[in-house]
Amino acid sequence: MRDPDIIVVGGGLAGSEACWQIVRAGRSVRLYEMKPKKFSPAHRSEFLAELVCSNSLRSTSVLNASGLLKEEMRRLGSLIMEAADATALPAGGALAVDRVRFSMEITRRLEEAGVDIVREEVTTLPSQRPLILCTGPLPSEALAGEIRRLTGEDSLYFYDAISPIVDGDSIDHSAGFWASRYGKGGDDYLNLPLDEKTYYAFVAELVRGRKVPLHAFENIPPFEGCLPIEDLAARGKDTLAHGPMKPVGLVDPRTGKQPFAVVQLRRDSASASLFNIVGFQTKLVWPEQDRIFRMIPGLERARFHRYGSLHKNAYVNAPRLLAPTLQFKKGETALFFAGQMTGVEGYVESAATGLLAGVNAARLLEGRAPVTVPATTALGALVRYITHADPDHFQPMNVNFGLLDPPSDRGHAARGPRRSELAERALEEIEAWKRRYTIRGADTLEGDALA
Repeated sequence: MRDPDIIVVGGGLAGSEACWQIVRAGRSVRLYEMKPKKFSPAHRSEFLAELVCSNSLRSTSVLNASGLLKEEMRRLGSLIMEAADATALPAGGALAVDRVRFSMEITRRLEEAGVDIVREEVTTLPSQRPLILCTGPLPSEALAGEIRRLTGEDSLYFYDAISPIVDGDSIDHSAGFWASRYGKGGDDYLNLPLDEKTYYAFVAELVRGRKVPLHAFENIPPFEGCLPIEDLAARGKDTLAHGPMKPVGLVDPRTGKQPFAVVQLRRDSASASLFNIVGFQTKLVWPEQDRIFRMIPGLERARFHRYGSLHKNAYVNAPRLLAPTLQFKKGETALFFAGQMTGVEGYVESAATGLLAGVNAARLLEGRAPVTVPATTALGALVRYITHADPDHFQPMNVNFGLLDPPSDRGHAARGPRRSELAERALEEIEAWKRRYTIRGADTLEGDALA
């Protein structure tokens, strides 16, 4: 078998995007993916780019940092965004996808593009370079050990929780109403209202419910942006009513009033056969999920297609180990990291780092300098954060407007105009960056590294 130009390890969103960018640059690539021969505790599909938690890629608006990052990726020719747009489901102001069709589309596109997909577990790091490690947050124990030896330090760990999914035909739809908050989008969410008495009884059971026990060495707080529902409930009886169960922006058409609290269900498949309980990531044991979540009006007879769960996520200390080009800094310039392993959090963020790593691996192979992205863009600001944060207190990060440099004119005090200005500037910068690294021939990006 002829050796490929570049090797990618890990067929998640980052690895799939990296492969696509390498193929666009006219280079051959071999992708190693251990599924279906071996599955991590959180995976079950044989297809590439499997969505493990929610089926939502978050906001579609460029006035939201996640929406801005998605638009930047579209303009840079992202496979993940093309597949997401092609398999989108109604979700108000969010981009939700049919998770099976999404993964199937990405797998098909990569196969048709000629990516050599090898279905086997990688237990030792390939010696060939360039090499992109996109192992995701759940590498096998053998590969995790290899990464620890490579980096010269233990990887860091945090814990991520998965929301349950229920069968659509087991939901009592008459108990709720269809709407999106503030009327954004269409009637995209099934909203199950709770009165005051039901809400407080539900919160009390969440706090009392039996949780999955952790070993002593696992006593590390979860990522703040994905806290289990019961951890939020333990912070105070009204916390959920101001968080994932907030009724603000929703009016029950049957009463003409805003409910006391609400649980939102989002379609998880195009046929509406599956629904995700939005914001209900949990570490409750499965029998407790059956008991407690059925206290929600409309879910009394719910059948759970997938229970919520807690899993270990690993990431490297990117500020110590990675350059802004996503190259490894310790003498391995032809080694790249991408995805959640770099310390970014979220589907889109993971895919975006795969895009940059794929572009740079192809450039390096051609003898051209790898590139960075301006920190005035969502992608550039995110990569700047993970490579320049305090290494002694480094934690995973979602993309957000706080990472972008503020506008030179600080006269905009209102949140809306400032975000509008940041988004407009970011898209201008990404277009300028794309023009500088113009696509020619086989869509190869050209240029020198940005300062």
